Amino acid sequence: MQKSFAMAALLAASCGVQAASDADLAAIRAQIDDMKKTYEQRIASLEKKLAEAEVQAKSAKPAAEVKAAPAIVAAAPAATASARANGFNPEVSLILQGQYKNMKDVAERGITGFVPAGGHDEHAAGTVEGINKRGFSVNHTELILGASIDPYWRGQAILALADGEVEVEEAWFQSLAIGHGVGLKGGRVRSGIGYLNEQHPHMWDFADAPLMYRAMFGEHASYAQDGLQFKWLAPTPVFLEFGAEVGRGANFPGTDRNKNGAGAGAIFAHIGGDVGHSNAWRAGVSYLKTKASDREAEIEDTSGKHALGKFTGDSATWLADFVWKWAPNGNPKYQSFKFQSEYFVRAEKGGLNCSSDESSSPCNTAVDSTYKTRQSGWYAQGVFKFTPEWRAGVRYEQLDSGTRDFGLNANTLVVDSYRPKKASVMVDYSWSEFSRLRLQLAQDKSMQGITDHQLTLQYVMSLGAHGAHKF
Repeated sequence: MQKSFAMAALLAASCGVQAASDADLAAIRAQIDDMKKTYEQRIASLEKKLAEAEVQAKSAKPAAEVKAAPAIVAAAPAATASARANGFNPEVSLILQGQYKNMKDVAERGITGFVPAGGHDEHAAGTVEGINKRGFSVNHTELILGASIDPYWRGQAILALADGEVEVEEAWFQSLAIGHGVGLKGGRVRSGIGYLNEQHPHMWDFADAPLMYRAMFGEHASYAQDGLQFKWLAPTPVFLEFGAEVGRGANFPGTDRNKNGAGAGAIFAHIGGDVGHSNAWRAGVSYLKTKASDREAEIEDTSGKHALGKFTGDSATWLADFVWKWAPNGNPKYQSFKFQSEYFVRAEKGGLNCSSDESSSPCNTAVDSTYKTRQSGWYAQGVFKFTPEWRAGVRYEQLDSGTRDFGLNANTLVVDSYRPKKASVMVDYSWSEFSRLRLQLAQDKSMQGITDHQLTLQYVMSLGAHGAHKF
């Protein structure tokens, strides 16, 4: 390569001696320098891709061979390493989501029997983004940036843009070359518990999240935290994955307690495999443990007034999930079917403070007492793809308000015994994997005494790089 540049430079110089001015010679030299820089950048980019491929290939080999990889990378010329460090070519995508919704005008929409019911807590179960919006609305727009940092690490950030606000939904780094099936992810991470939790709204098969995710995790219908996630993929004939997480635990059902150490922890396990050439399945169990300090929620007292409840104590959530997929000979392009179901149990124990500014409220004088509850819920759904473009699905879900012991506050607060439920049907059309239009009808009985017939027309558009979805 350098010889070719030298010959070109010599030829240009010889011609310039005969008929070119000093300005012409300077211009030719500048062009040659630009050509050198362009080719050096291309070479550096190819060397980076080659190094990444070599390291990833070696990670599947015995440990002795894996340990040799850093030495190979370290032997690269200093100039090449510098060029790689200065390179930045991220994968960029933008998710556009919006809808038209026809439903009842309910002033304080929530889930009967489940607290918090919304109002004071920004992560309240009844305040899922857009759930109270009727007519036309734009859901938050997702901006996704991702790239390999070097052969050993990858990074990704997902920003939610809505009404002049920017929220960091995810921002993490992930290992690429630890080997032996071990994976590490750190930063702001969506938890690996359950099945639906790791999926962003544009990946959902329905226009909204199941009731159980709203009851479990509040506003965003998912659980994420700042911390570390460890995964291990066992070397077995079937898919077998174990995971553990530690983090800040600031999101509902916990609160930000600004303490040293971990504020929440989670463990999970998933197993799966193939059945013949056309079927595949996955099952999992998960556990999340966190704590809350003065977690606020609006609660109705026996006089019908709104009181402010502050919970301090432990919150534990168990989940079980199951997914079955069918596609002729494993090819879902023309036809496929997917069944998924999840079940959860949440137990909380601690203290509850009840207070109210209403003079006629029994909570006008603050009352501290014990608080103990155990609640559960589930959903099941099936989605059938009957042409490359068309899908149809049905979902049924139900919660159980379970047992709720307010201690000394039992005489001042309303204890609802109710089983919220909802049934939904949907049909959607996809021009490609990047564009989808969905029509959904639902009968929502999540609030006692209210039957809400809902119609949702939703669009989901994906611009730019779009990674493969998980199982």
